[in-house]
Amino acid sequence: MYRKHMDKMRSRREDSNKGDYGRVFVVAGSTGMTGAAYLASQAALRSGSGLVVNGVPDLLNPIMEIKLTEVITLPLPEGKKKLGCLGIRALKPVLEYSNKCDVVALGPGLGSFSETQRLARELTKRIEKPLVLDADGLNAIGDKLAYLRKRKYPTVITPHPGEMSRLIKKDIAFIQANREQAAKDLAKDTGAVVCLKGSRTVVASNDGQFYVNETGNSGMATGGTGDVLTGMIASFIGQGLDPFGATVTAVYIHGLAGDIAAQKKGPFSMIASDLLEYFPQAFEKAGLY
Repeated sequence: MYRKHMDKMRSRREDSNKGDYGRVFVVAGSTGMTGAAYLASQAALRSGSGLVVNGVPDLLNPIMEIKLTEVITLPLPEGKKKLGCLGIRALKPVLEYSNKCDVVALGPGLGSFSETQRLARELTKRIEKPLVLDADGLNAIGDKLAYLRKRKYPTVITPHPGEMSRLIKKDIAFIQANREQAAKDLAKDTGAVVCLKGSRTVVASNDGQFYVNETGNSGMATGGTGDVLTGMIASFIGQGLDPFGATVTAVYIHGLAGDIAAQKKGPFSMIASDLLEYFPQAFEKAGLY
């Protein structure tokens, strides 16, 4: 299934420029979680995006400027009572900057500070661009699915089983026993593309499209691999794929990069950044070039 979607982004014209390959805005990171912002931003860039911007708490901007060489950083206002976490004052600048972009990724490493969660809920409701919602972005909305139902722009959510449990108020054992149906039901209920992560990741859309992934391995069960996937999905949307096609393609290549990493380094020693290292081989093996 992924091949029919990849055909839309296979060729890159010789006379093209960075503006032709999408502008991705990654709103991510907090104290102790700068790695999540790095992985999502770097994954978007390594997946072919022309321009990637990381919106980050002001206090952490010097760190991210060192960690991210090619990614632009945008320092944003912090919470009134917690430095290193985004505050509600970041709402206006994030909304303004998102209007300049093709897609927004929201959530990796944002943290659980109450003011940051309030910001994430408001952004989910008000961003007028395709949105990839992950991690602490999902935790911020909890089981309040109205935030997703009311969105008028394309949305992809990427829960792992624990996050899915909070979204639909079912225990993890139930979700794992009913992965396909749970993803289908949530997609139909919210209108979002649902990417239920884990072994044999499930992707479902509200129009009945459905995909179960067969790439990937146990070495990918390590912190940060989900952040990489978020950046990839956002990148592919920014390059013109529809949200379902972007998610299917990203899931497949993400797992393929993990399989190559497992062959090279072994599943015990793999870390999330290894996937970034093997993106070129994964794209080639998938037939993208």
